Amino acid sequence: MKDKLRELGEELGTVLAGRSNLADSILPPVIFVVLNALLSFEYALWGSLAIAALLTAIRLARRQPWQYALGGLGGIALAVLIARSLGRVEGYFLPGLVTGAGTVVLCVVSAIAGRPVVAWTSHLARGWPLDWYWHPSVRPAYSEVTWLWALFFALRLLLQVALFQREAAGLFAALNVLTGWPATIVLLVISYLYGLWRLEHLRGPSVEEFRQGVEPPWMGQRRGF
Repeated sequence: MKDKLRELGEELGTVLAGRSNLADSILPPVIFVVLNALLSFEYALWGSLAIAALLTAIRLARRQPWQYALGGLGGIALAVLIARSLGRVEGYFLPGLVTGAGTVVLCVVSAIAGRPVVAWTSHLARGWPLDWYWHPSVRPAYSEVTWLWALFFALRLLLQVALFQREAAGLFAALNVLTGWPATIVLLVISYLYGLWRLEHLRGPSVEEFRQGVEPPWMGQRRGF
């Protein structure tokens, strides 16, 4: 059990290294909602932008990847611009709705096309040969996990749209926190465990067996997804 937990921790670290920061996704919207309730809409806009800029500066000072640091700031800046243009608190969360819808479409289209997005994310994070993911005895596992992702993000989007229409900014922010990194980490753990189980039953080659051109029967992928 301890070995499996250690393995999960190490694998999550591999996938998320340099890409995740809970503060980036939680603090700006929380600051926005709190300042809007206590002070005013304008204070909320500038306060969330200021905290996003501070977090970006901290990331850059720590020499973390600039793409992720500036990407987070850019997302908050866009949210502030839209909210100010619409003059509505809910406008701040509109970019998140668009991104969520795009994620669902990407998952569904990629799975139908036979090039599941989960395989692409794994390839980018791990650097494994892309052709391995398209192997007939490997690809189904990644397609099925991609459908799982599509379901998760679709359910999240439906809840967000409902709260957006009700103009419930506070509940929207709370939902974003709960279904943000906490839920995403759970999704990644489930994806990893199911993916390895599925690869075992598909009896395809492991990454190393594929690289070395080993003929079947294969040992299969024992770790990493």
